[in-house]
Amino acid sequence: MLSLLAASGAAAEPLYWSDLGLFPGFDLGFFTLRFYSLAYLIGVLFAYWHLSKSLKQPGAPMAQRHADDLFFYCTLGVILGGRLGYAIFYNPEIWANPLDVLKLWEGGMSFHGGLIGVLLAIAWVSRSGKLSFLRVCDYIAITYPLGHFLGRLANFNNGELWGRASDVPWAMVFCDGIPREGVRCATTEIARHPSQLYQAGLEGLLPFIVLMLLFWKTNARYRPGLLVGTFTIMMGIARFVNEFFREPDSQLAEFAVRTGLSMGQWLTIPLILIGLIVTLYAVKRKPVGTGSVSATA
Repeated sequence: MLSLLAASGAAAEPLYWSDLGLFPGFDLGFFTLRFYSLAYLIGVLFAYWHLSKSLKQPGAPMAQRHADDLFFYCTLGVILGGRLGYAIFYNPEIWANPLDVLKLWEGGMSFHGGLIGVLLAIAWVSRSGKLSFLRVCDYIAITYPLGHFLGRLANFNNGELWGRASDVPWAMVFCDGIPREGVRCATTEIARHPSQLYQAGLEGLLPFIVLMLLFWKTNARYRPGLLVGTFTIMMGIARFVNEFFREPDSQLAEFAVRTGLSMGQWLTIPLILIGLIVTLYAVKRKPVGTGSVSATA
């Protein structure tokens, strides 16, 4: 009986992130390739590879030269849009020293800002190449979730962007900085939701699986806007739900208390509405032709 009580007490102890033995990246000698940077790199390379592969299928809305342009401009849009979005929506105080906005290595990126940056990049390439904006968005949208999935895993690996305090069995005590053997983060002894993993699954892995199945196993890609609309709805709902478990940024904690929702949730509401409108529009339209490629090299 005593042994059972002892085992029960041991099971109640929270998990410690520092006990996982995680490390920030690969030490290459002259610099450390961090997992967060690696997530971006893999995400961008996968997007380019998959887009190039998808363009070989019947009815593609653009040619390979357009994919090359999108690779450059969308990468620029993700980085600049994500950083500017973070500075505008989440940390306006950073503008007190504008040069700090350029310090990407210090962290701080906004999904909504990155999304706006990518949309502007797609709009530019579509206008320049006389392409269908919605169809190009469809082909780009299906490639994004994998990078988001890897990025949230990197957040977990870094012990950042953790969740709200919780007593669920898988709650975890996080700490700042590089984990060290035997350190249990005495200054942050609060068990929290590992919300980075929730976001990795609901905002990354699930949309990736659904969109890939829709693209490769159905005729969804022939309905302009259906894939990007589905992506927007899934991401919006997942982000809104996950924000209930994610700890708000320290500088926006008072804002969340005052308004009842976090900044991420407020920004996500119009995203869900736009996704619904685009999806309904796509469903009501007739499918486009499945013949030759609509843009030639």
